[in-house]
Amino acid sequence: MKKYFAIIIVLLALVGVGCSNVGSNAGDNSRKHVKIGYLPITHAISVFATKDYIDRDTTKDFDIELVKFGNWTDLTDALNSGRIDGASVLVELAMAAKAKGIGLKAIALGHKDGNVIVVRDNINSVADLKGKKFAIPNTQSSHNILLNQMLKNNGLSVNDLQVIQLAPTEMPFSLSNGSIDGYCVAEPFGAMSVSKGLGKVLFTSEQLWENSVCCAFVLTESFINANGKIVSELSDVYYAVNTKNDKAAVASLAKKYLGQQDDVLNTSLQWIHYDNLKITREDYELLVQKVKDFGISENPPSYEDFILEN
Repeated sequence: MKKYFAIIIVLLALVGVGCSNVGSNAGDNSRKHVKIGYLPITHAISVFATKDYIDRDTTKDFDIELVKFGNWTDLTDALNSGRIDGASVLVELAMAAKAKGIGLKAIALGHKDGNVIVVRDNINSVADLKGKKFAIPNTQSSHNILLNQMLKNNGLSVNDLQVIQLAPTEMPFSLSNGSIDGYCVAEPFGAMSVSKGLGKVLFTSEQLWENSVCCAFVLTESFINANGKIVSELSDVYYAVNTKNDKAAVASLAKKYLGQQDDVLNTSLQWIHYDNLKITREDYELLVQKVKDFGISENPPSYEDFILEN
């Protein structure tokens, strides 16, 4: 009987430990979940870096839940309806939503540069694109700006091409089978064609618009207004982890979250950088001027209305 009693005492002790662990896990789960939307592109690596840091820092009273989307339409719908708290998103899409009365604020850029004009091998100049079919992911995008800038620099306009919208994932295959003659889209989908010999780079974004902006890290105003301390800490971490532009660290994050082949990622990361992500008034005013000049938006939001200064 003493033997059985001792066993019972041990089992009760183990149950007590188990209950203690449950309580500890419940405490961890009490951290505020910040839902951040993204597309699986290298342009979202800044939010990947931020999540990795927050996951390791147990002193924060919030964590980040990344929510993956397959296209910009679904992501912006979730953002505009408040189903996610923020996102790495095409800055022009966020500006358009803001202009329509959706409560959004841009915290920082997602990256600078990092886009290329990819064309079929038989296209050797901008003039060769005349009458050809060219794909962009969305009219509200820096890819559309880059296309317009390239054409303007060479005496052409979008009226001289057949411009269509395609999902990023469809573009490399469409180029390879001749359905389109060129495209501009978020990475690594440009690098997919280049690294596999399916197409070539006609221009990098730096050649058309140096230090060009493309994606931004935005939060909903409802989240900002209800979580001032978290927003401040989140912003601080975001800037802190994205200042060194460490290519090895970036490649590691890209491999972890995107699962692309090394040759594709190595090609893609040649064109992009993740330092100096503050949205300056100068950068934003230039962006505003370009979306107006190229007919992308007639009434973009002002710097004061759209940018959350840190």
